[in-house]
Formats: sequence, C-alpha cells, structure tokens
Amino acid sequence: MSLSKTDYDIIVAGGGLAGLIVASSAAYHSNQRLRILVVDRNSIDIQGRKTISGWICGDAVGKNTVDYMTERIKISWGYPEIEHPVKGVVAFSPDHETKVSFDGEGYILNRKQLPQKQLKEASKLGVEIKSNIVIRQLTTENNFIVGVEGEDTKTREIFKKTAKVVVDCTGVTSVLRTNLPIRSYIQKKIDRNDLESTGRYIYDFDAEGKEDKTYFDPDYCIIHLDQNLAPGGYGWVFPKGQSKVNIGLGVQQKLFEKANKELGIKRDLKKIIDDYVAANPVINNPRLSSSPEDQGNEWGTWQVSVRRQNDCMVANGYMMVGDSAWMPKPLDAGGIGPAIIAATIAGKDVVEAIEANDVSERGLWQYNKDFINEYGYKTAGLEVFRRMLQQLSNDQINYGMKHFLSKMDIDKITKGEHPEFSSVSKIGMMIRGALNKKLAEDLRFTAKMNENLVKHYRNYPESPDAFPEWSTKLNAFLTESFSRFS
Repeated sequence: MSLSKTDYDIIVAGGGLAGLIVASSAAYHSNQRLRILVVDRNSIDIQGRKTISGWICGDAVGKNTVDYMTERIKISWGYPEIEHPVKGVVAFSPDHETKVSFDGEGYILNRKQLPQKQLKEASKLGVEIKSNIVIRQLTTENNFIVGVEGEDTKTREIFKKTAKVVVDCTGVTSVLRTNLPIRSYIQKKIDRNDLESTGRYIYDFDAEGKEDKTYFDPDYCIIHLDQNLAPGGYGWVFPKGQSKVNIGLGVQQKLFEKANKELGIKRDLKKIIDDYVAANPVINNPRLSSSPEDQGNEWGTWQVSVRRQNDCMVANGYMMVGDSAWMPKPLDAGGIGPAIIAATIAGKDVVEAIEANDVSERGLWQYNKDFINEYGYKTAGLEVFRRMLQQLSNDQINYGMKHFLSKMDIDKITKGEHPEFSSVSKIGMMIRGALNKKLAEDLRFTAKMNENLVKHYRNYPESPDAFPEWSTKLNAFLTESFSRFS
C-alpha cells in the first residue's frame, strides 16, 4: 500500500489516558499536519472507561511525570481532573513500627473527568475522535500493519480504516497485540504470574473520628505491606480530600490462593478489600462517593501487569503504548506515570518516522530506545526485586524495613529506581536469624543483578538486527534471577 493513499496517517486504538496523549503529542509535533484518528469503544460521555465497573485505577501520579508531558507538548492539567494534591508516599511495615517516607509531590486524579479534559485538548489540536467502535483486528499487507477493522456498536456496521501507523493503547489484554498477524520481536502473551488482581473503592467517610496517620493522611498516599492482608501485593489508602479516599489492594493470584489454602478459608478479592476497609479505624461510616464526577466509578476490580515493559514495542506499521505494552512499574503497579512518558515520546517518534517515510520496524525502532533511555532501563531490575519481595514473610519485611533501608535507598525508590542496600554489608554478622541473613544475601543479589540489568538496558540495540543477541543475554539474567526467587 502506498503511504500516501491511507485514510489516516495515524490511528490510535484506544482513547484512554495513553491514547489521547499519543494523539495530542503527534498533532503537536507535526504542527497539526497529519491526519490523526483516535478510536474508542465508549461513547464520548464515558470516554476512556476501562471496564463496565468504570475507570478503575489507584488514581495516583507523580507531579514529575505530568510536568514531563507539559514541558514537551504544552498540555497541563488542573481541577477537576486533578482532584487532590499529595506531598509524597508513606509505606508502613506489617507491624506498623517502621515508616518509610518517599517524598515527591504528586496528584490524585479523577479518572472519569480526565478524559473529558484530554478530549478538549486533542480536538483543539485537530485530532479526530471516533466513538462506539470496537476494534477486532489489525489489517495487513506485505507483513505490514496497514489499518484496523472492527464494528460500530450502535449501527452494527463494519468499521475499516487504513493508516501508516496503528498505535495500540487498548490495555493489558490487548487482542491486537495477542493476535498480531505479522512477524515481529513483540511478546504477544503475558505470563499469568506477572498479573496482579486489584480492586478499590472510592468512599466518602466521616472525618470526625479517630486520627491515625498510619491509616489515613490527607497529605500522603499510604501503602501497607502485609503478606496476610495482600499476599504478593499491598494495600493502599490514597486521599482524595479530607474525608474522601481511594482505598484498595492488589494480590498475586497464586500467592493469594496459597494463603487461602493455608488458612483453610475461601476469600475472594472483594472480601479481603472489605475486611481491609473495616479494619481501618479512621475510615468511619464509609459510603460510596455521592459525587456526580464519580458516578459509575465507585467500585471495581481489574488486572494489572507487574513485569518489565515488552522487550520490543514496535513492528512494521505498529506501536504499543501504556498497559498494552505492560508498562506499569513492577514494584507498585503504578501505570499512569510510565504511560504519560511513553505516550509523549511515541507521539514525537511516530511523526519522525512518517516524515522520514519509513514506518517499518526499523523506522519506528527509535521509540524503543527513547522510552528505555527515559524510563524503561530500570524496570527489569524492579521486576527481580518484586519477585524477591513476594517470597518474604511479614517478619522479614519488618526486619528489612527497620534495618536494611538507608536514606540513599529511600531516595532511589522515590525516583522509581532500585535501592542499592549498601548498608546490608556494613551490618554484616550483626544480622539476627537465618531467614534475615538469607534476606540480606537476597538483597545483595538483587542490587548486583539490577546493576547488570541497567547496564544491559543502557546498551539496548540501535536497530532490530542486534535484538536477538541482546534478548538472549537479557533472558539469561532473568532466568538466573527468577530461578532464585521461584
């Protein structure tokens, strides 16, 4: 197909947070010269809704990533899409005796309101929006993606459009990626063990009761680490005001099933979240948010990836951004920040590829490089760290947070990077208990492995030709790590 004869220059599949930023970034970088279409399965009034439960999300994002977008494509967010500012994140050990503060300003977003703001920005930049379209498959020609095919859910008519590049922002279970019909280095399917089951409520509550900032703080996002509470994951209490909260938790499904078996009980995700809310002494008389801005978004569950991003995110005529490329951070499953960064970059890089008249895997390859240099270099090390943490007991987590985390480690985690655990070596033989000595050894291993992985990602191949060799070496590092923390 001639590149000049397509219906659009760019089709963005999925009009959620990532998709609308990609479209706006591409429009900005092309000075609105390109024909850009965003296709979403929802109607305009519920733009970007993730599931029938709503816009299910933890809602938190660091100010630094929003600033990253604003500086590069001149889009800024304010009230009402930013619902509440926070000063940082505080993590508590299972026994609540150790508090680790990760300072860094952030925002709690209103995910139902945000797409409406994004729609206005994209439309101002000349982006076309097509609603109520379910994309079923990608269309191909000569081993290139050349468009999309689906159905208009209102008219039941076939929807078929061509483009020079299709950008996939359809989420973690993307059928476009899973059924990618051309040859590529993209990994199509995610391992079930790299998904966490997550759920949350948005509650109003009575604020006149007990004050306990280990359970609710209007200025900080709170994380509770507790293998009994959330096996393989964590609980969170994110303030959306003085008496409003996003509260939920995530679990690793196999570890959750194992914990249920050991306890001889049958709990589902909703049950443990309800128990978590009931045990919070500050969240008095919780009731689903009555705000019109939250209607249809008060409760829900979803699956989130907790692995490194896809090792390759481009193919001939095709790119992936956000959850479809498994971008949420492996340590805390935060997906908004990396999606903002990737979408901002992708918009620029797709324009450059189109203007260079090369939308092949090679022509789009720069996107892999740019995202990894900006953010993705650290995710494989965090994936190893996550696997190590998931095998710890509460006693080990209590001990490790109390004795092994230095100020330097906390600074690293604040920046979303892997801690070095240099204090572990200094403590040496003072470590009490065989399990804690094993923990120290495992922390040393993860720090060293992270060093190797960051160096390896800093040498991400310049072109597809060198990818197989690079991938083989990456998998050797990961196999060694995963076998240790199986």
